[in-house]
Amino acid sequence: MSGPRLLFAVVVRSWWGSSEMPKMRFLLRLLTLALLCCLSLLWWGHFLRSHPPQRRGDLEADMKDDLPLTLDTLLHVQQLRKKTLRSFCSKTAKVTKLPTSQQQAAEVLSRIAVSTKLDFLYCQVPAIGLEIWEWLLEVLEKKADVTLEVPVRQPQQRGLQKRLSEYNLTAMEAMLRSYTKVLFIRDPFQRLISAYMQRLVDGLTFKEFIQSILNRGPQNASMEWKPLVSLCRPCLIQYDYVMMFGFLNREVHHLMRRMGLPMDFHLPEFTDSQIRSTYSWLSEQLLSELSLKERRQLAHFYRWDFAAFRFSSSLLWDLPSTEGSK
Repeated sequence: MSGPRLLFAVVVRSWWGSSEMPKMRFLLRLLTLALLCCLSLLWWGHFLRSHPPQRRGDLEADMKDDLPLTLDTLLHVQQLRKKTLRSFCSKTAKVTKLPTSQQQAAEVLSRIAVSTKLDFLYCQVPAIGLEIWEWLLEVLEKKADVTLEVPVRQPQQRGLQKRLSEYNLTAMEAMLRSYTKVLFIRDPFQRLISAYMQRLVDGLTFKEFIQSILNRGPQNASMEWKPLVSLCRPCLIQYDYVMMFGFLNREVHHLMRRMGLPMDFHLPEFTDSQIRSTYSWLSEQLLSELSLKERRQLAHFYRWDFAAFRFSSSLLWDLPSTEGSK
């Protein structure tokens, strides 16, 4: 008989040949051990609920600001962002097909800018880091070659790209199929702060500013703070890249290299990561001026953006939303 089998036989004989008292002690120990295991499982379940694992799917979870971004990481992050977006679109009744009417199609695509020389489409929204991007596109469009002086001088005028809505319906459809489509996104609360900073001359406190936005509602919202889902139509337009404010310096560099820009081409520096760090402190200060009800109303105001893009570091993230402002 082998060693393990012999040992098992000895244990069985000693168990059945022993008195009742050792058996009872063994059973009590076994029950105690089972109770401890159950308590451990309950504690672990409570710990997981109160300390949820870090969400994956964007650079906020996958990367630190001071770590290098490889092309593989960029592509992985893009796949996760687009997967989240597709899941959102499949669960909502958002527009997924271009209207057949020229006027309606132009209205739906009114925020989409076109770079015909570089075959780019992108959603044009304030305060999401487009300034340097548009500057870069305009310089590239004006250059016969793609060699920039260093440092690059900023043009006096920007926004020269045409809008997709200026083309006929056939051209719109062709560009949507063949052009590279880029969407820039930013934490909704930081977009609100940026809009507020631009309107300080109005004399409103931040609380008053937010209350005026809530009273007007999403349908009457200014382009500066209107939800990105409403402006950029991500369920209709199959964006190839979703670029997040705070990581543009590395993401755009990789995008331009992937689009065939030579390695000796000197790209301008994006400053969004520094702005994002500053806004992290400012966000906490301004959020403290709002009541819990107002915070929940804001979370409801931007509920589609949170569902589509998962701004997991936002101070409004995971707040139960409350509809209405009364």
